[in-house]
Amino acid sequence: MSDTTSADRSGPAAMNVRQITAAKLLVFGALGLLLYVAHQAFIPIALALLAALILSGPVETLLRFRIPRSLSATVILIVFLAATAGLVDMMWAPAQQWYSSAPATMKIIKRKLLPAVKFMSRVEEIRASAGNITGAAIPTAPAPAPVVAKTDDSPVLILNATRGVMVSVLTFVIVTLFLLAGGPPMCARMTAAFVDDLNAAHVLDVIEKVRKEVGRFYVTTTVINVALGLATTGIMMLLGMPTPYLWGIIAATLNFIPYAGPATTLIIVTIVAAVTFDKLGQVAAVSASYLAVTAVEGQIIQPLFVGRRLEVNPLLIFLALWFGGLFWGIAGVILATPTLVALKVIADNALSGKALSEFLGPNDQTPNKRSGLQRLVPPIRRKSQSEMTASQGQTPPTSGLQN
Repeated sequence: MSDTTSADRSGPAAMNVRQITAAKLLVFGALGLLLYVAHQAFIPIALALLAALILSGPVETLLRFRIPRSLSATVILIVFLAATAGLVDMMWAPAQQWYSSAPATMKIIKRKLLPAVKFMSRVEEIRASAGNITGAAIPTAPAPAPVVAKTDDSPVLILNATRGVMVSVLTFVIVTLFLLAGGPPMCARMTAAFVDDLNAAHVLDVIEKVRKEVGRFYVTTTVINVALGLATTGIMMLLGMPTPYLWGIIAATLNFIPYAGPATTLIIVTIVAAVTFDKLGQVAAVSASYLAVTAVEGQIIQPLFVGRRLEVNPLLIFLALWFGGLFWGIAGVILATPTLVALKVIADNALSGKALSEFLGPNDQTPNKRSGLQRLVPPIRRKSQSEMTASQGQTPPTSGLQN
């Protein structure tokens, strides 16, 4: 009788849990599909949110000196856009130089890869000879001639290609300006429209913490990356690399992307060194010196100044970079890390975010790792043992489980 009653009680609860889980999966799936299909609309807005989080600190600082928020937001945004344009201008001339010398560079690469190509062709000949020994070769029909599509170089194509970029840039600037000019008061009005006063105060507190932590994280990371770019420029200059400041700018810019950014920079400087130098030792010196600088930055300087407060599981960072690039391309890769950092801050300050914080956090190497995991896992074993002893009419042993 009691078993039937407990089964009746647990049945609807389990069904309700399954329905909630299915509803959440449908909502997440629909949201992911919407973000993928309408990426052209969401990318400039997401980048504007990130820029507003980073630039809101200087705006709030100027507000303490009684400078109007709209004026300070306009000035900070103009300075940010001017700095970005100056950075692009610094990279434009050497990039154009390398682009113009691309045919000669490809000839040098082909010449230096000629021994490897000969070796691979020799291996292919041996494989083909072995195939001829085992059986007669099957004649194959000649491949059809490739069809060359006619291209139209009219200015209409150029206008169509740049129109979307210009609209996205304009949307980014306008949304960023409105977010910076609105600030916390705008967030307070928007939050009060959906929740009560108590929850609104908590949500605003979490938003303020996200703004401060993400802004501090990116300011510190920017200083570290600038130092990395200067060190890379000096090392490349000492080693005789052409356009050394270009590789310093690339190293500083790509270092905002964890793991993939430094790896891309390493590949670039290695290829440039292989094209520039004839000796293998010089190429190895360029690669090893950059690896040494990034190792010092990633293992000593970054943990020392950024700290372990905002560290995220490396596997989740890699997956976020992968899915961000798959969904939104370069913009998704840029937004992957700050999204995880913001989620980590929200989980650390949410009322029921302990499990999410432990999930997003790095691998715990402290002795309390076991106890931290036990707090996340529901006490299924305790419940099953209690039910077993209750059915047998015995008292459950509580001394060992409580410890």
